[in-house]
Amino acid sequence: MELIQQNPDIAAYLAVGEAVDHDHPRVRETAADLAREADDAYTYARTAFEYVRDTIPHSADSGDPRVTWRASDVLATRNGICYAKSIALTALLRAHGVPAGLCYQRLTDDAGADPVLHGLVAVRLPGHDRWSRVDPRGNKPGIDAQFSTEKERLAWVVREEFDEIDYPVVYAAPPEVILRALKGARDRSELWRNLPAGL
Repeated sequence: MELIQQNPDIAAYLAVGEAVDHDHPRVRETAADLAREADDAYTYARTAFEYVRDTIPHSADSGDPRVTWRASDVLATRNGICYAKSIALTALLRAHGVPAGLCYQRLTDDAGADPVLHGLVAVRLPGHDRWSRVDPRGNKPGIDAQFSTEKERLAWVVREEFDEIDYPVVYAAPPEVILRALKGARDRSELWRNLPAGL
């Protein structure tokens, strides 16, 4: 799938924002720690991906009721749903000078009902002329998302027969519908009742 930049200026995918707050000391410190294990941008990106995927539990898996939406808060609480984890990975990538943005899928339950948005990250590594999507949601039985710039290894593949959608846009900042849901929820149960169904 060809991804489309929301903003034609690549600098937008390195910028600091309200949610992607990679100027925050916690984000910068985490990025510096991860960079010690990496000798190039690809290795850093993979290391950051695995850090968010594996050490920050998805709150639906852990049962954590807290809702996070800023990258620095995700890293501080070590908690978040897919939107928040994607924001955290985007911030860690940008903190190391790797252009990154946010992507989304519309997914449904097993019966093809109750659509919700699922958050992903798009990364553009030096020497690559295209964006690559990765999914830091967190693995569990039945989900095996991996870092790959050649072939996507996401948590879910959309099922067109259920009107699921891979949105092609790479957002420089979280869409308002995502931020509104995250900021407006008192806890994860309330967030779950108000997850956006589409963009």
